[in-house]
Amino acid sequence: MTRVLGIDPGAVRCGIAITDSSMSMAFPRPAFLNNETLLTSLRDLVEAENVGMLVVGRPVALSGNETSSTTLADAIYKQLLEVFSDLIVTQWDERLTTVEAQRFLAKAGINAKNQRDHVDSAAAVIMLQNYVDGHNAS
Repeated sequence: MTRVLGIDPGAVRCGIAITDSSMSMAFPRPAFLNNETLLTSLRDLVEAENVGMLVVGRPVALSGNETSSTTLADAIYKQLLEVFSDLIVTQWDERLTTVEAQRFLAKAGINAKNQRDHVDSAAAVIMLQNYVDGHNAS
């Protein structure tokens, strides 16, 4: 069975999460740098983990308006559509996932300084789990 890969796009790093083979739970993977190695790193992960679908977070303001982060996420999404034309690539609303991830990490005892290494992928897990839950409920 194939897995779903969640990507939380950021200017410096992209948070990464992946589902289990039953596509019911999301788990974090180390974030990837958003640089010239991003697409190669994603391709390697897709092949190694039998990924059949990519879910790219699309951040919008609480008002629903687009922001500079939305523009960045849309650009990454368009690149992924081209590079991964053999897979399903979709976008998913990721409003407040970073805030939720920061709260979760703080409750887990990880201070703000150390959260930087974890928050991107924690946000990706929240976004991907929301996607999975929304589609499994249907």
